[in-house]
Amino acid sequence: MTQNREAWGSKIGFILAAAGSAVGLGNIWKFPYIAGENGGAAFIFVYLLCIGIIGFPVLISEVLIGRTTQKNPVGAFASLSNSKLWLSVGFLGVLAGFLILSFYSVIGGWTIGYVIETLRGSLSSFTSPEEAGVLFGSLSGSPAWTLGFHTLFFALTMFIVVKGVQGGIEKSSKIMMPVLLSILVILMVRGVTLDGADEGMAFLWVPDWSKINAQSILIALGHAFFTLSLGMGAMMTYGSYMSKKDSVVTASAQIVLLDTLIALMAGVAIFTAVFASGLNPAAGPGLIFQTLPAVFASMTGGVYFSFLFFLLLAIAALTSAISLLEVVVAYFVDEKGWDRKGAVLIFGGSIYLLGVPSALSFNLMADSKMFGMTFFDVVDFLASNVLLPFGGLMIAIFAGWVWSRTSVMAALKEGAEGLFENYPWFEGVWLFFLKFVAPVLITIVLLNSLGLV
Repeated sequence: MTQNREAWGSKIGFILAAAGSAVGLGNIWKFPYIAGENGGAAFIFVYLLCIGIIGFPVLISEVLIGRTTQKNPVGAFASLSNSKLWLSVGFLGVLAGFLILSFYSVIGGWTIGYVIETLRGSLSSFTSPEEAGVLFGSLSGSPAWTLGFHTLFFALTMFIVVKGVQGGIEKSSKIMMPVLLSILVILMVRGVTLDGADEGMAFLWVPDWSKINAQSILIALGHAFFTLSLGMGAMMTYGSYMSKKDSVVTASAQIVLLDTLIALMAGVAIFTAVFASGLNPAAGPGLIFQTLPAVFASMTGGVYFSFLFFLLLAIAALTSAISLLEVVVAYFVDEKGWDRKGAVLIFGGSIYLLGVPSALSFNLMADSKMFGMTFFDVVDFLASNVLLPFGGLMIAIFAGWVWSRTSVMAALKEGAEGLFENYPWFEGVWLFFLKFVAPVLITIVLLNSLGLV
């Protein structure tokens, strides 16, 4: 069955698709607001350090497991180990993809909704973030609006994935990622040319170390892990379509660089505009749907920049969503012999239906609570706070301790012989961070996510 398995048509196709998976709402929505809440430049420095010592080593491991086995997460662990424990870890990756996409699609739907609302002129007359917040509450509080855009977003995701690895995911990524970068450049240029933008640049690049505390470091650690889509099987699945002639290390480095670059570009675009408008950079999760619409409304030509920004968000959400659906689809195609179209329709449809109560958590089901949380919050907590860090921890342990060093290094050097000849120290450094540093830090992330530290 693996002989006829799909593969990427080009190395750049894989890089753009994998970077698209990593570049999601976390980069453009979450990263700017957590940087804003934690002092800007000092937090960014800590975050970049965390990317280097936790994100990069684990990303290499996850892509490597997929590339070596040419299988989905379940099949990959089954190929490398006879233990039911590791088979279960593979299943958890598929489950994480299933759960995350169900609520992620709701937020993705909001981004498309805001593109439409911008075109309708709904966002053009705000004088304060509070007014923008009232509109957001009204829109998300409408079952028809929320469900309608959840449906549209999911239909787009299924349409791309059903077209296959080359014809759907790779082709769309080659279009969407350059468009995303182009929009970011336009928004950055506009931001830095605004009066008062200097304050925003100083906030981002001049560190205030007094803002850094233990909680800031934990937040940076957590985001460095989550931003690269680790622990959910997406990178393993994308890696499984990778040619063994290409270097896993080089590809992983390019994904990290692109993902980080986009997060920093988003920070420049957002904070220059926020400071130029005299608004609060520490606005929290409301920064995107409440503060920024008020910022754009106060700008000359703001409607155009608002349209571009929410289009940017929608593209970022979509590139991540297709990778999450592909994790689930790849399992049923590889392990159960399903055809792609059937797997997308049946299991994509199932994930969509699971997303319906998440969409209704902001309106009809807002008062229905489990453990004091809405359905949306419960699914988000289970996937983001439990399954992802646990999955990442197990990948680090497997690649560092269970998979034999001889086999790991033979697989890693495939397609990267020159790299290890030129940098012989890389093997020891990577293994050190993978075996001793990443597991400890991911455990801290997991305990912090569960409120235990």
